[in-house]
Amino acid sequence: MGQLIKMQDYVSRYEQNIYLYPSRYVRLKKHQWEKLKAAWDNNDDSFFMNHSQEENPDWLEEEKKPLIDKLKGLWKLGKKDNEEEDLLNLDQMDHNNDESGDEAILQFKTNFTYRPDSVEELKHQFLDQLFRFQMKWASSTLTEKSFVDKRFYFDERLKFFLQRFPDTFLVLYLPLFLLKKAPVEVETIILSPTGVWCISLLEEEDSSVFIGSKERFWVKRVNGEEKKVLNPLLALNRTAKIVHQIFRMNEIDLPIHKAVLCRNGYIDHPAVPFDVQMIEKRNYEEWFKSMRNLRSPLKHVQLKAAQSLLQYCQTTSIRRLEWEISEEE
Repeated sequence: MGQLIKMQDYVSRYEQNIYLYPSRYVRLKKHQWEKLKAAWDNNDDSFFMNHSQEENPDWLEEEKKPLIDKLKGLWKLGKKDNEEEDLLNLDQMDHNNDESGDEAILQFKTNFTYRPDSVEELKHQFLDQLFRFQMKWASSTLTEKSFVDKRFYFDERLKFFLQRFPDTFLVLYLPLFLLKKAPVEVETIILSPTGVWCISLLEEEDSSVFIGSKERFWVKRVNGEEKKVLNPLLALNRTAKIVHQIFRMNEIDLPIHKAVLCRNGYIDHPAVPFDVQMIEKRNYEEWFKSMRNLRSPLKHVQLKAAQSLLQYCQTTSIRRLEWEISEEE
């Protein structure tokens, strides 16, 4: 499952320490999956039935959570300067140990209302819960939080980028860059260990055919009807240009790929730009398998590239109420 290091202009943990959280996430996922799979193999129904309340979306839990419970967690933190509140229901983890490379015991609370009937179903439920945990890492820190638009919790495209790619893929989902004091929204950016992908999704009705051109609008044909759609190359080229400029300023040497992705339709472009890949229904599986089969570990240049991009991203957040009360006291 890929890692959501930035979403829109929401505050992200990865902005605090891009060299810490990616490896922490990989260990977290591995540790919890092994624990969950062992319980399933051993028919330990108590592991799956020990939660009486069905898990709610994080935004709903946040609205329901009493202030006193938040303050209790803050009181514990005040006693342990080296421990960090885990916004993903992780147990307390020693920050210094992680930075020095020591393995910490990482676990988060999964919430099941029944025992899955198959390993595949178990995997799907596990990934769905990981998705919600990732949303928290991408919208809150110990002292700050952003108000996430609820639609992102049900965003199929976001789930696709996170749940269908390897752990070593770092995703910036529709981020806002702050350039010359002006916010600029760009397309999705994925940093793999071997390169950067700037991806523009072009998906509407199944089996739609998009007629590409150099004009501002393309033509979409479906069910015998035609409709104009904005040329996706405009935003894609802007995204790649921004990434290239940031990499050049930071002396980062990492290939930048541009792709228009149409998983459920077709693209007919008479003169495809040489530096753009048109990935549609006819060649999607081949491209997807090549991305999925990339087993290279996280690279230093990849993390450096992520850090450079995050430095130019806009962040909108508020200071957590718990900390405001604590400082007043």
